[in-house]
Amino acid sequence: MVEAILWDNDGVIVDTERLYFKATQQALKLAGVDLSLDLYKDVSLRQGAGLFYLAAERGYTNEQVVGLRAQRDDIYTELLRAEQLLFPEVYETLRELHKKYRMAIVTSSHRIHFDVMHETTNIREFFEFVLAREDYVNSKPEPEPYLTAMQKLGLPAEKCVAIEDTERGLIAAKAAGLRCITIPHEFTQECRFEGAEAVLTNVTELSALLEKM
Repeated sequence: MVEAILWDNDGVIVDTERLYFKATQQALKLAGVDLSLDLYKDVSLRQGAGLFYLAAERGYTNEQVVGLRAQRDDIYTELLRAEQLLFPEVYETLRELHKKYRMAIVTSSHRIHFDVMHETTNIREFFEFVLAREDYVNSKPEPEPYLTAMQKLGLPAEKCVAIEDTERGLIAAKAAGLRCITIPHEFTQECRFEGAEAVLTNVTELSALLEKM
């Protein structure tokens, strides 16, 4: 029986992946790097690795790479502020599931970006806590974020389920012993989700599936 839902944020609750790609692409362009969507998907979404090695390959020093990352973060913050980011029907789904399950967010986003994303979404009341990138050492696809979340909840893996949209998220959840449901979007539809409990097309399918688990 499922007692708690551990939600990824980007690509599951909020439609931000396209904005992060755009910000990364613009920052790397300053170093003369033309970042393709295919390379972004492979390195960032499948492997969970960074892309600024591409600037280092162009001769950028560590200090310059750090500066490029900071520029990317600034661009990303401004892009986040320009749009309403919740995926359709997410708010209603969270409100209903909150009545039946304990819930937490386990995100790879830095807290400053998470806070900007959710300045007006009004979803925080549905979650016991948010684990952001600053709250653990090793990010997805390592299991540490999910292991940390389960420790905070005081629940074993068999009482929890993870909701993810990427291969790296699925790998992290499975490595932590969790069942994982994936909900792909336009950037991750081509990913391989072997080992997922289910691959859904819409968040509204989640409630009925959880009832069966």
